[in-house]
Amino acid sequence: MRKILATSGLVYANGPLHLGHILEQIQTDIWVRFQKLQGNDCIYICGDDAHGTPIMISAQKQNITPLQLITEMKESHEKDSAGFLIDFDNYYTTHSEENRELTNLIYQRLQENNDIETKVINQAFDDDAKMFLPDRYIKGTCPRCKSPDQNGDNCEICGATYSTTDLIDPISIISGKPPVQKSSEHYFFRLDKYASFLKTWGKKSLQPEIINKLNEWFEQGLKSWDISRDAPYFGFEIPDKPGKYFYVWLDAPIGYIASSKNLSLRTNINFDEYWQPNSTAELYHFVGKDIIYFHALFWPAILEGANFRKPTAVFTHGYLTVNGQKMSKSRGTFILAQDYLKHLSPEYFRYYLAAKLSPGIDDIDLNFDDFIKRNNSDLVGKVVNIASRSAGFINKTFNGMLADKLDAPELFAEGIKLAEKIRASYEARNYSSAVRSIMQLADLTNQYIDEKKPWGLAKENPNNRGIQNICTMGINMYRLLIIFLKPILPLLATNSEEFLQVPPLAWEDHKTPILQHKINEFKPLMQRIDPKSIELILA
Repeated sequence: MRKILATSGLVYANGPLHLGHILEQIQTDIWVRFQKLQGNDCIYICGDDAHGTPIMISAQKQNITPLQLITEMKESHEKDSAGFLIDFDNYYTTHSEENRELTNLIYQRLQENNDIETKVINQAFDDDAKMFLPDRYIKGTCPRCKSPDQNGDNCEICGATYSTTDLIDPISIISGKPPVQKSSEHYFFRLDKYASFLKTWGKKSLQPEIINKLNEWFEQGLKSWDISRDAPYFGFEIPDKPGKYFYVWLDAPIGYIASSKNLSLRTNINFDEYWQPNSTAELYHFVGKDIIYFHALFWPAILEGANFRKPTAVFTHGYLTVNGQKMSKSRGTFILAQDYLKHLSPEYFRYYLAAKLSPGIDDIDLNFDDFIKRNNSDLVGKVVNIASRSAGFINKTFNGMLADKLDAPELFAEGIKLAEKIRASYEARNYSSAVRSIMQLADLTNQYIDEKKPWGLAKENPNNRGIQNICTMGINMYRLLIIFLKPILPLLATNSEEFLQVPPLAWEDHKTPILQHKINEFKPLMQRIDPKSIELILA
């Protein structure tokens, strides 16, 4: 049994979840559910990233305290995630005593390691707001590719990272005026010391596309990373440094450790087994490609310097686009999680993403015409239809009792044969490959039922035992499909287990059919998507 800890990127506590957030959580949740289905000891943690100037300013605009804001957001995020059937073992917050203690400890170890240096730097300062401006509160032209309207720390067009002082024609998004330059002493982490370590670690822990990106950064040369911010700031104050705060991106990933610590304090989980340098547990981070710079460079380097274990791997995914375009409020395609849940089952979205997700970092497009067709065709027309067709005869004529043998053992054997391919696809996060294999099995099953035509036999003799044999075969194939789909469709699996009158299905159950077994009366397990539901979501 493997011991695994998996995380999704922490959600910024500045607004409600949208479908892009949910993509990452679903990708992680499917993988975690698959591991648990296999019998592995797999923990899934996540939480809110609750610090930074944007939190402070957003709270001021709403005339509430930052603490009130992050408390409300955490409740909202947990509710939305639960709505999409995301099964966290712990959902925590970076604004916690566990995180404060761990951040201070890591900073202390980095100091002792001579990894911290001080520099007097010039920063963008908004004279009207009387505050230093965080990177994302400055917009301007990228110094490398000259694209306009880019962030103060990185370009979304060419991927360059830079200092806000390098930005061309910078503007404060608070006052709309050009910021002035003001000097301040800051604390820096010596990232350059860890270049050799990062190259070695990255080769075995990152996807090929990300390794290529890191090589570009290595060629440019790694620079010391500013880990401090000036007051006013909502976050953890640096010990013995009044008016200086830890930059949110220092304590945010430490939140993974803090969430684990919090879980260990509430359960029998051994914290040290997951985070000490000699840990034999596996640690995986699922993140979007927009934050790979932090997770593939800063985070493993800090863990190395502070004597904590490093991630086994960081799995990076692409963005979610809608109908081929970036999510946009003006186009009506910026879809909040709660707006989707008002009109559609979460399992349609889970299945659609699974059918498209691969181990790479390509963007995933939510095309609503395809979304309707794929769900209606695959889930309702192929999978659930097998149960509906078969159960009708078993319930009506044979009192819900399955036959004592399989009518087509070679078809069941094909399912067992495909199981290993499906298992390997799930393990590699190649969910689209797993879905193709599962639908291949569904097609073979429907083809079998179409060829046997139990409805034709029923017209001649409703009590023909051949009907029971055929439909028993159909029910067993449906059960196989549900075992394979369980990581993606947990609600359908639970309802199917009740229909089949079986305990919660495990992966190993695919090897053994159910015979001479009584099933419950069939009730509709999934409805077709009405296009009007999509119109309501996009309204």
